[in-house]
Amino acid sequence: MLHRYLPMTEEDKQEMLKAIGVESIDELFSDIPESVRFKGEYNIKKAKSEPELMKELTELSAKNADLKRYTSFLGAGVYDHYVPVIVDHVISRSEFYTAYTPYQPEISQGELQAIFEFQTMICELTGMDVANSSMYDGGTALAEAAMLSAAHTKSKKVLVSKAVHPEYRDVLKTYAKGPGIEIVEIPFTNGVTDVDALKAAMDEQVACVIVQYPNFFGQIEPLKEIEPIAHTGKSMFVVTSNPLALGVLTPPGQFGADIVVGDAQPFGIPTQFGGPHCGYFAVKSPLMRKIPGRLVGQTTDEEGRRGFVLTLQAREQHIRRDKATSNICSNQALNALAASVAMTALGKKGVKEMATMNIQKALYAKKAFVENGFEVPFMGPFFNEFVVKLNRPVKEVNKQLLEKGIIGGYDLGRDYPELENHMLVAVTELRTKEEIDMLVKELGDSHA
Repeated sequence: MLHRYLPMTEEDKQEMLKAIGVESIDELFSDIPESVRFKGEYNIKKAKSEPELMKELTELSAKNADLKRYTSFLGAGVYDHYVPVIVDHVISRSEFYTAYTPYQPEISQGELQAIFEFQTMICELTGMDVANSSMYDGGTALAEAAMLSAAHTKSKKVLVSKAVHPEYRDVLKTYAKGPGIEIVEIPFTNGVTDVDALKAAMDEQVACVIVQYPNFFGQIEPLKEIEPIAHTGKSMFVVTSNPLALGVLTPPGQFGADIVVGDAQPFGIPTQFGGPHCGYFAVKSPLMRKIPGRLVGQTTDEEGRRGFVLTLQAREQHIRRDKATSNICSNQALNALAASVAMTALGKKGVKEMATMNIQKALYAKKAFVENGFEVPFMGPFFNEFVVKLNRPVKEVNKQLLEKGIIGGYDLGRDYPELENHMLVAVTELRTKEEIDMLVKELGDSHA
């Protein structure tokens, strides 16, 4: 007997047809002209029984290089970090797992408080005054920051460093196309934004300057040097940042950033094929009423008890469209909760220790590569990623590494032609000395 995933017997079908007042499926579609109806058979597999289907899907999933069986040195925006066990326990609770937008605060206090705590922790990490309830991911958060800057300054030019994540820059260009905002990319030198090129590109039409901290190559951008340039005229300073790195780095808010955005994936969110993620968006107080998406505020009820409500909603669903700062329609409440639980479980001390371990282990790996004769082109301060030059295509090397149970680094030649045969290597706190040594050895064998 075949078991359908959504079971429907012939009796079910007849009952539904009777309820809507038709005799057959053909009659149901009688309004569609015969000339445009598809009369053939779809080229799809025959339905399988549940056991057969489970067997096929299990065989397919076994082909994936998962992080339980493989050692990963792939980062580039998605990182293999420690996820406290309590994270899955909390987010799997039905009151969180099935929750949607908390429009009715009187029955959504748990969800609202979780979001409020997320906002609070993001503000503490970034050194900013206000954070929203989350964005889709780091890329859309960055693009929204650029759009806010353009609207606030009434300018139509955005300067973005080429050391910003290539996919983030692609999202930015897509956002900018509609309103006709010009995107100017600033080159990098020695792995960080070229300050002289940035100075030369500044003019009255610039809405904002965008840099990444740490940047796509893992290098630490000199925010103190960039900030006065970014604030030339009415221009704004936007920083996209790895929140884990802010456990040890000086927060962008202390360098005068107007908007700080990023992706909360390093906290409690698995790599899971690149998504879903959870973007964050934080601003200084003067921009509070222009922040996109939702914002949860703290209040008291009639009896003086602490409570939480949605407040300052500047999206087009809630206010007049011409007054809205953004048409972004949702947030990532479940992933924001995961990030909140992870940060809470780690605590301030734990976040700092975790970030420090990333630096120490990445530094060990970088030194090992240098000692084994590899060229490491960018030698400035970095977080948990660095660039290694190979003498063969990265794609070929990664295929060989995969056969050894290693997921290699990111092929920078895909996005930067000048960095062909360069690999971006990510070393997180989960990588052991033995795993790092194995990577260096395997790359050394292929490098010889």
